[in-house]
Amino acid sequence: MVALRATDLMLEAGLPEGVVNVVTGFGETAGAAIASHPDIDKVAFTGSTEVGKLILKASAGNLKRVSLELGGKSPNVIFPDADLEQAARGSALGIFRNQGQVCCAASRMFVQERVYDEFAERLSSRAGEIKLGQPLDRQTTMGPLVSKEQHERVLGYLRLAQQEGAKTKIGGERGPQDKGYFVKPTVYTQVKNDMRIAREEIFGPVAVDIPFKDENDAVLQGNDTTYGLAAGVWTKDVSRAHAVARKLRAGSVWVNCYNMIDPISPFGGYKQSGFGRELGKHSIELYTQIKTVYVKL
Repeated sequence: MVALRATDLMLEAGLPEGVVNVVTGFGETAGAAIASHPDIDKVAFTGSTEVGKLILKASAGNLKRVSLELGGKSPNVIFPDADLEQAARGSALGIFRNQGQVCCAASRMFVQERVYDEFAERLSSRAGEIKLGQPLDRQTTMGPLVSKEQHERVLGYLRLAQQEGAKTKIGGERGPQDKGYFVKPTVYTQVKNDMRIAREEIFGPVAVDIPFKDENDAVLQGNDTTYGLAAGVWTKDVSRAHAVARKLRAGSVWVNCYNMIDPISPFGGYKQSGFGRELGKHSIELYTQIKTVYVKL
């Protein structure tokens, strides 16, 4: 293997030297310097809402343009007429992919009362099929969390779930491995939308199942959050799908699927999930300025 510097890779891609520079470091040092530097005109950040707020404050020095793709607590709405097995498979992918460490993870499952118990069983069954293990093992379907700090954070939410009165359908504890920051795929039922586990971003493999009565109730509960990054809707009724997707305050809404990304389609959030868009022509607009020139002839 030949090790290439970032500069070499840029030159191979046809970019002049100095156009792209890779600066490594921690957020408290390198990140803070970039956010506050008067000669940097634009900052694009993907990460937590808390850090996004700090970057926005730091940008005041030169009023630099900022785009933020931040946290989420995305509602995933399941109606009784949906293919429940398909919904369970897709929802499991939505919450357990990458150990739940995804900003748009389908972490709040809103299920209509009539199929609430059945869907919880199906989702738990999918969670039970996941094999925890080392990432390089081909049999593994879920690896560890990213760090000790995140592991302790997620375990703290599992303890909180018990205190808040949620029922553990499956999981709810650390993995059986001796080494590594593993957490078992977890599904909680009997969850209310005002519980902290339903309002705060856990960023781990933890799904909370919340019942709803009708379409209006689903939309009201789904929108009752400080976040607005993504949402899912599962139904065979196309009119209902469009109506609910329109009412949910989220930057991306998936119907009968989840986490489908197209590079030509914009991606970003509402409310405290940030502003600005990645991907598509809208992302290019974040890095351009409009100029008007008047000439008297």
